Amino acid sequence: MIQIDDAGSGSLIGGTCIGILRIETMEYYYEIIPLDYYNTDNFKKKMYLYFTLDIIKKGISILKISKKEQINICRGYMFDISCKWLYQNNYLVKRDKIEEPLQEIVENTFQNYTNKLGLSEIFIKYNKYPFQFHNIIKWVYADYENRKSLCKVGWKSWQKYGKSDYSIKLKNINIPSKFCYKCGNLITINEDVYEITYITNKINTIYIHTYC
Repeated sequence: MIQIDDAGSGSLIGGTCIGILRIETMEYYYEIIPLDYYNTDNFKKKMYLYFTLDIIKKGISILKISKKEQINICRGYMFDISCKWLYQNNYLVKRDKIEEPLQEIVENTFQNYTNKLGLSEIFIKYNKYPFQFHNIIKWVYADYENRKSLCKVGWKSWQKYGKSDYSIKLKNINIPSKFCYKCGNLITINEDVYEITYITNKINTIYIHTYC
């Protein structure tokens, strides 16, 4: 049986990972939808859905998926166009909730990809929902000029909250268990840090080491 799923479609940073797995042999193919597909024009045209189909077509060829194999594909909107194509081309396709083994594999693939973009493993570990918008945008504002280029700028939430003015000031922090949103390492008590403040639907404050 073939499983097809995505990871990262709900993450502000990075593209989206599309993963395809043949369960019996654990043959795995994946590709990342480039961030260009999430710029303002391409996002409005939903070009990322067409790129998803391109990835699936490549995966079918590389994994040599036959029309006799059962394909279980995620119910999410990312696969709406792909499912139509699969149906029209007589593949045995079923919209389904994708669980193991592919779910963990594709999520780990996306996490490794974001690590290469600069998102630290510590950030992911210390946040219960690290890719939730208001969590990840803190990471963006910690190094805004360098990290804004990693965002899905076509999103309405980015248009609304991703271009806020922000302020930076030096401060001594005496709050335990804070970590630097730039390097990901812990901040010690009574350490001088830079405090960054910005506004989304509320006032937000984050801290970074002075040496970062």
